[in-house]
Amino acid sequence: MRVVIVRRHIAAEAIGTALLVAAVIGSGIMAQRLTGDRAVALLANTIATGGALVAILLVFGPISGAHLNPAVTLCMVAMKAQTRRSAAGYIAAQVVGAIAGAILANAMFELPLVTWSTTPRAGAAQLLSEAVATFGLVGVVIAVGRTRAAITPFAVAAYIVAAYWFTASTSFANPAITIARALSDTFAGIRPVDVAGFLLAEAIGATTGALVFGWLVPMPGATADRSGQEPAAGA
Repeated sequence: MRVVIVRRHIAAEAIGTALLVAAVIGSGIMAQRLTGDRAVALLANTIATGGALVAILLVFGPISGAHLNPAVTLCMVAMKAQTRRSAAGYIAAQVVGAIAGAILANAMFELPLVTWSTTPRAGAAQLLSEAVATFGLVGVVIAVGRTRAAITPFAVAAYIVAAYWFTASTSFANPAITIARALSDTFAGIRPVDVAGFLLAEAIGATTGALVFGWLVPMPGATADRSGQEPAAGA
């Protein structure tokens, strides 16, 4: 029974992340095709991502906790809310799922399954934005997850929708999605050469967020379930 539960958690993380990436990249492709106005395209991409994120978190949250993000999973390990072994499975599933989601999005729009992105996302402002975006996302996951867990999917989606617009990087805030976006030369892409910088910025933001919000909002009462399923959902 234990093995079956773990497999369900891993499958949920892979499928959920794949669907999220398909929504991010797919809506970006659609927006790019329908309008030449970048502001309108970003708005369309934002709305679609936010809507999909709420639905995906509600579906997969009860199964695996719906981390869908290595940064969130590693924060759960740091706070002793998840075992390292479970986290390794989650992260592998998230990365594989994200890559599958990028390939799926490309296929749905009759593009080459894998095309390295040529969209530049470099510079201090972009990296600072990614650190801030990830810091805030981790903060939402921890604070809302510990105080009002039932509304976490809506809080996470609301934050991501806002962060699309208030950060220069349009808020990737997710290492698995950052890697996947490099595989699609579209509106939502990122040049492979810029990926490492984003991953570092996300790691800094996530670490800082875990330290700050873990201190601001202590875990109430009993400790979290260490089976790999968390009450808070991530993105």
